[in-house]
Amino acid sequence: MKTKFESTIQKACRSIGAVICAGGVLLIVSGAGAQAQNLFVAYSSGINEITPGGVQSPFASGLASAAGLAFNSAGNLFEADFDSGQIYQFTPGGVQSHFVSGLKGPAGLAFNSAGNLFEADSGTGNIYEFTTGGLQIPFASGLYAPSGLAFNSAGDLFEADDGSGIIYEFTPDGVKSTFASGLKKPVGLAFDRSGNLFESDWGSGTIYKFTPGGVQSAFASGFDRPEGLAFDSAGNLYEADYGSGNIYEIKPDGVVHGPFASGLAEPTYLAFQGITLPVPEPSVLGLLAVGVSAFLIRRRDC
Repeated sequence: MKTKFESTIQKACRSIGAVICAGGVLLIVSGAGAQAQNLFVAYSSGINEITPGGVQSPFASGLASAAGLAFNSAGNLFEADFDSGQIYQFTPGGVQSHFVSGLKGPAGLAFNSAGNLFEADSGTGNIYEFTTGGLQIPFASGLYAPSGLAFNSAGDLFEADDGSGIIYEFTPDGVKSTFASGLKKPVGLAFDRSGNLFESDWGSGTIYKFTPGGVQSAFASGFDRPEGLAFDSAGNLYEADYGSGNIYEIKPDGVVHGPFASGLAEPTYLAFQGITLPVPEPSVLGLLAVGVSAFLIRRRDC
């Protein structure tokens, strides 16, 4: 007898064609009849939504130095409002509501697999965890202008420490270790499907790639104060170029295309829209394996 989740996945496979698991959620992202992934970009006073064809439209306005962006499993967008010290929540239709306030320079945002939101508080040097109800919990402290955040498939949190030039790794219980150092103002972070970490180095204009073991290589360069990073479902990396006001698309081989979008006032962070479902226990479908960063359920498996 099929579980409710199995039935849901079968319907999704028939109508959509592919389901990718990453970062603790199932992202339905491709295939016939699927909604295309739109890219959301925060800029000086608002958020724009950009179609895969590069067509921009306003999503939110009147913000005070918009920064970190992250979608929760319900498809709501969360935004770190740097200058006002608030985090706002937006429904898929763009209805804005207040989530938390009283922060000091909120920058990067990221959700863990439990649905809790993590925030890099640049002004205090702290990372805070927020439950779905908005309860604030200290997670880490003593950092120097923390900015970008990203979770790997094991649930470890990575933090770009803008002021110190270090990328720190935190276990789920908050134990800190140095993952990489000697960088020039690291800001944005994003993981690819293979578990490699990509970092936008504001000071050098370079995007660096780090293997899971920490081996560093230059992936793409020549940017003007690169900031936000985000991968689409095809494995292409998008970069918000703060200095030029452009967004560039970078292919998996490091070839830079674009600009994909232009005319933005100081673009900061990026996030892709996705349709999400909770991840079940690995035994439910017999297809999940502990420690994988991504997998594909094809039509024939349904």
